Amino acid sequence: MTLTASYETCRRLHARFGRSYYLATRLLPSWKRRHVHALYGFARYADEIVDASSTADDRTAALDRLTARLATGLAGEPTDDHVLPAFIHTVRSFGIDYDDIDAFLQSMRADLTIARYSSYGDLLDYMEGSAAVIGTMTLPVLEPLPGWEKEAREPARQLGLAFQLTNFLRDVKEDLVRGRVYLPQDDLARFGVEESDLARPRVSPRLRELLAFEAGRAREHYRAALAGVEMLVPSSRPCVQAAHDLYGGILDEIERSDFEVLARRVQVPRHRMLATFARHLAAASAAAKADRYMGVEMPGWA
Repeated sequence: MTLTASYETCRRLHARFGRSYYLATRLLPSWKRRHVHALYGFARYADEIVDASSTADDRTAALDRLTARLATGLAGEPTDDHVLPAFIHTVRSFGIDYDDIDAFLQSMRADLTIARYSSYGDLLDYMEGSAAVIGTMTLPVLEPLPGWEKEAREPARQLGLAFQLTNFLRDVKEDLVRGRVYLPQDDLARFGVEESDLARPRVSPRLRELLAFEAGRAREHYRAALAGVEMLVPSSRPCVQAAHDLYGGILDEIERSDFEVLARRVQVPRHRMLATFARHLAAASAAAKADRYMGVEMPGWA
């Protein structure tokens, strides 16, 4: 497994499973794209392990093996893994915080044993590792402006939280099939929703009210993330803005369907996705020129 092949594996994982975010990355300079693909590919790789249709012991053992291979790889040992070479190279190239990686793996491990969350605070604790740190791991690749590195972390966290909460609303039934309910138990009780309501073919009025409430929370995370766009170098801004709009478009479609997420998997129509991409394409071209004017240079082999 060459490094180039590993990056290509990650790109294919991203293209297959992260349709909206993958499209947004097309607005990045090419040297940045591969690193975002590597981060997404690693996250998806671990996620597929915990979602596999095998026994709990098998999933635990597989995650243990991945964690061990990652540790030896980060220590400088070679690995024949298909995803890890690209991920490790990206981590080293940008000095990505190992604590963020550990937090992500801890949340993946939680999915092996925890299937319900009592409160939104408990869910946020889980999402800190499963989503917020994806934002902060990506941040060095996107390049905060000098002096804004610390301030840019919180909007990056918020965007990760917004994306994942959107996923939870879209995938209620899919998650239930896997035995998980990410809607907080306190909120189910507050709106009088039973877990059996999540298995019905159509959304009940009470479940619709609950989903609308959670969508409002997601909107708050999206709003909190927007401040971070201007904290990045110009060439990264169109990608992040497009990702914000494309994933926010999933939430728009959920609301447009009147929260009918049980009958089908809600998706943004292709023509709307392409229209959003096209709207940011000219800005991406202008931003690349602005980076050159500012003296932003491509590092090494990145």
